[in-house]
Amino acid sequence: MKDFDYIIIGGGCAGLSLAYELDAKNKLKDKTLAIIETRGDYKRDKTWSFWKVMDHNFEDCVIKSWDNFSVNTETGHHEIQNKDYPYQTIDSGLFYEKILKRISLNKNIKFYKNTESLNIENSIIFNSIPPKSNSELNLWQHFKGVEIKTEKNIFDDEIFNLMDFNCDQRKNVHFFYTLPFAKNKALIETTWLSKLNNNTLNDYDTQLQDYIKNILKIKNYEVKYKEQGAIPLFFPKSEKKNNTINIGSAGGMTRLSTGYTFLNIQDHSRYIVNQIENIKKAKIYDIGKKYKFLDKIFLKVLNRYPEKMPNIFFNMFQAPSRSVIKFLSNKSNILDDLTVILKMPKWLFIKNIF
Repeated sequence: MKDFDYIIIGGGCAGLSLAYELDAKNKLKDKTLAIIETRGDYKRDKTWSFWKVMDHNFEDCVIKSWDNFSVNTETGHHEIQNKDYPYQTIDSGLFYEKILKRISLNKNIKFYKNTESLNIENSIIFNSIPPKSNSELNLWQHFKGVEIKTEKNIFDDEIFNLMDFNCDQRKNVHFFYTLPFAKNKALIETTWLSKLNNNTLNDYDTQLQDYIKNILKIKNYEVKYKEQGAIPLFFPKSEKKNNTINIGSAGGMTRLSTGYTFLNIQDHSRYIVNQIENIKKAKIYDIGKKYKFLDKIFLKVLNRYPEKMPNIFFNMFQAPSRSVIKFLSNKSNILDDLTVILKMPKWLFIKNIF
C-alpha cells in the first residue's frame, strides 16, 4: 500500500485547482499528493463563466471577456454595463492543459484511477465528489449548450445575453444564455431551474434549434462543440470524517441562487493552502451565512412562484450593476445587499422567510 500526505478525490475543477495552488505555493516540496481521477484523458468538456470580482490563476485560459450584458423578458430588454467587473469565460480544455503541464513536473504528485492501492488512513483527504442520493425532487440548474459558427458575421461580440426569458416556461423557470466569442461564433445554452423529475423539459436539442432559427434568425451554422450539465441548487449532505475536507460543490462552493462555483473554488483553494500546515484544526470555509440565508428564501420563491421569476430577475438588474454583480458573486457589503433587496417584491419574499 502506498502512503501519501494528501489525497484529492476527483480531478475536476476543484481538485485540479487545489493541486495547482498547492504546487504554485511550494507546499509539495516535501509532501506527496495523489489525485484520484477515473478519466483517461482530459479535453474540453465545460465552460466556466463569472464576473471577475477577484484575481485568479487562470487569466491565460480566458477565451473572452465582456463589459456589457443584457437581460430579456417577454415584455422588456435591459442592457447593463460594468467595466469594473468584466464577465469572463474559461475554456476547460485550456484550464486542464495548463494545470496538467505544471503538476506533471512535480515528482511528488501522482494520478490514480481509485484508492485501492493507497493507504488512506493517515492521509488528509480533499473530496470533490458529492454523495449519490435521490435528489431529483430538489432544484437544479440543468442545461445544454452548443457552440456554433456562422457563415456571416451575425453576433455583436461586445455584449452577451445573460438571460433571455422570452421562451416557453412550461410552468418552470427557463431562459437562454448567449456568449458571443466572435462575430461569427457563440455558445448558446438552454437553461432550466427546476426539479429533475420532469423529463418533458429535456428536449434540449429541439429547444436550441428552435431558438437559433426563430429567435436569433440564424439558418446556416455549424455546431463546433456541445456541453451538457446539471448544477445542484442545494447543499449535498456529506458524511463528516476527521481526515476529510470537502471541496467544490461537495464542499458547498456553489452559490445556490446562481450556480456560480468557479471563483468560490479558487477562494477555497487559497484558504486551504494558507492553512495547510494546520488544516485539521482550521475553521471550515464557507461562502457566507448571509448568502445561504438569502438564497434559501430566493429558492423558496422560485420553487413556489416560477411564473414570477422572469420579472424578479429583470427587476433585480435595474439596481446599479456594481451592487448586483458583487451580490451575485458573494462580495457585497450591506449597502449592496439593500440595493438589490429593495428591487425584489418585498411581501413575497417576507412571506417565504419562514
